[in-house]
Amino acid sequence: MKILVTGTAGFIGYHTARALLARGDDVIGLDAVNAYYDVTLKEARLAELARAAQESAGTYRFVRGDLADPTALAACFGAGGVDRVIHLAAQAGVRHSITHPEDYVASNLVGFSAILEACRRHAVAHLTYASTSSVYGANTRLPFSEHAGADHPLQFYAATKRANELMAHSYSHLFRLPTTGLRFFTVYGPWGRPDMALFLFTRRILAGEPIEVFNHGHHTRDFTFVDDIVEGVVRASDQVAQPDPDWNSDRPDPAASNAPFRIFNIGNDSPVHLIDYIEVLEDCLGRKAIKQMMPAQPGDVPDTRADVSALMAAVGYRPKTPVRDGVARFVAWYRSYYGA
Repeated sequence: MKILVTGTAGFIGYHTARALLARGDDVIGLDAVNAYYDVTLKEARLAELARAAQESAGTYRFVRGDLADPTALAACFGAGGVDRVIHLAAQAGVRHSITHPEDYVASNLVGFSAILEACRRHAVAHLTYASTSSVYGANTRLPFSEHAGADHPLQFYAATKRANELMAHSYSHLFRLPTTGLRFFTVYGPWGRPDMALFLFTRRILAGEPIEVFNHGHHTRDFTFVDDIVEGVVRASDQVAQPDPDWNSDRPDPAASNAPFRIFNIGNDSPVHLIDYIEVLEDCLGRKAIKQMMPAQPGDVPDTRADVSALMAAVGYRPKTPVRDGVARFVAWYRSYYGA
């Protein structure tokens, strides 16, 4: 198939494009390569993708441009068309959304609107897009279920991703565009984002610098290894969303519809306390962290845990990588990439 993957210079987009190439798909990558974090790392991911394409049965073409740029989108969809779209480009980061909400409007709202419209105009067979566990916000009933409400986000990043889900439903309803939203739970692994905890902790521990442990390390996260996320993304994309035959308008299901629309969690379903996560990292690095215990930060949810039963029933897969194995693989990549 010919698949457009947005955000291929990013963490999850890079891994997804690489998996698609490995199985022989033709991939078009779109990314603005902005300076939200180290551009050198993003360029290195792109270079790795170019090398991977040379060794695969699939082809890879990269378009450098903004989601909302009509010229860039025209270059992606082109005369040959696109069979499916996997939309992973977004302005991420909870902290940044508190101080720079305008970045999230531009990328997550305006950019997503452009992707939806392009998929409609070009009759794309299926749009799969990234959402986030952060949409559960003030919901404290664990594990988080897609069938429960998610309408009280605690920060603007989550609000924009919940808006994406609602925007997608409107296109599924109006234009019968099949859409699948995937709520990711704390993704980590090789080639990860430098602004995320595992990356920050590793760099500071190796440098002998203190790490900030928010909420005194008491909160739990459903840490999910990137390979598991990618497997879920690809399987969900392969299975085109269909209307729910059991849809009941009197008791509507937030995760499904009488339109070709659905939402799935992708998480490890095995939450770990932050302080235990740090201990695993210390073991993998062979060094102890200097911990500065801090209060919880604004916008943080206390705990996350994914109910992945719907994903398992639909695509026959659930994340399975233990945290110790995943952290060890990240540390091995980090030491190799940075010579640490």
